[in-house]
Amino acid sequence: MGQSRPAARRRVRRFSSAAVLASLAVAGILGLSIYAMRGDDALRQVASNDPPASEPDQAQSLGRNDQDSAGQQPAGMPRSNPTSGANIERTLTDDGMVVTKYTPRSRDSGGPVLIEAQRIGQDPRMAAQPNEALLEDSPYGRLPITGPDGLRPMDQYARPWSGARGTRIAIVVGGLGLSQTGTQRAIRELPPTITFAFAASGNSLQRWMQEARRSGHEILLQVPLEPFDYPANDPGPDTLLTRTSVKENLNRLHEAMGRITNYTGIMNYLGGRYLADADALEPILRDVSQRGLLFLDDGTSAQSKTAVIAKAIGLPHAFGDLTLDGQLQADAILKKLDELERIAGRRGTAVGVASAFDESIDAIRQWSEKASQRGIEIVGVSALAGESVEP
Repeated sequence: MGQSRPAARRRVRRFSSAAVLASLAVAGILGLSIYAMRGDDALRQVASNDPPASEPDQAQSLGRNDQDSAGQQPAGMPRSNPTSGANIERTLTDDGMVVTKYTPRSRDSGGPVLIEAQRIGQDPRMAAQPNEALLEDSPYGRLPITGPDGLRPMDQYARPWSGARGTRIAIVVGGLGLSQTGTQRAIRELPPTITFAFAASGNSLQRWMQEARRSGHEILLQVPLEPFDYPANDPGPDTLLTRTSVKENLNRLHEAMGRITNYTGIMNYLGGRYLADADALEPILRDVSQRGLLFLDDGTSAQSKTAVIAKAIGLPHAFGDLTLDGQLQADAILKKLDELERIAGRRGTAVGVASAFDESIDAIRQWSEKASQRGIEIVGVSALAGESVEP
């Protein structure tokens, strides 16, 4: 029985490719472990060349805390702005471009320095708060200054833009702070790309500044200057006058500057006669330049000397190409905005100036909503302020 059953087949063990790979992986791990154990002494010898970091130092090396972002420097490794410890040389080329050259200065201390990337504009979370390093105390309040590392208020409080060299337009709406309802409406309804100019004689300026900055707006300070028909046309208290001494005019300028913070520059309110008087104007523009601010000439005075003086003293400056609301009607303002667009199309840039009237706010809002569809970038006025250099 059972003799007819076929002989049993010998079982042959076959190894799959997965099993072969697994075996090789295990062998590799064992080999690496042995190598690491043998090389441990050498690794320890290399590591011993650097002193061990304490726990606080390790925490600092992992990143900056909230205080760092507010501008306070942590202990440990020195931190430097790109312009800190640098020689800065600006050269005006034949085509009107400004080339900025940075060369290092010698440092007294040794060891590494952490170089922070320079950034135009402020962290939006801090936009309503001034940079303490860019302020100085004075009898007139806290005045803007260039920081010890070369950072200017013009750069710190500028509205960032794309950097593209397409058609760029800046629209400046002035007179904010004079009317509570007009100021509220401008802040609430105009897009953050619009630059606001606050009148030095306005009310609650610091409060309005904070609201505007939180909404993303770049801001200027409007200072009253003497018009040709003064005093029949009086810009208001503390107007800078051509017959007043330089010292008194600087005092009046600083009185205006101390009323607000976080602005990129100064803009004239009226001032046809003052802007045409080089002797009266030059000390004022020099003070503006030394404080790291720009100057916007609203473009209403054909006899203005700001261009010549700005070039001589290296003052960043811009000019208004059009007053948008000379006729206070929405249709007329829209036509002016279209004309501003044509100017920018020919030149690449243009600056329009308006006041915070209801008609102006409505027209600018309506026009701005569709500007990007036509390839126009609306930028803060600081993006169009030319960097003049001394000859």
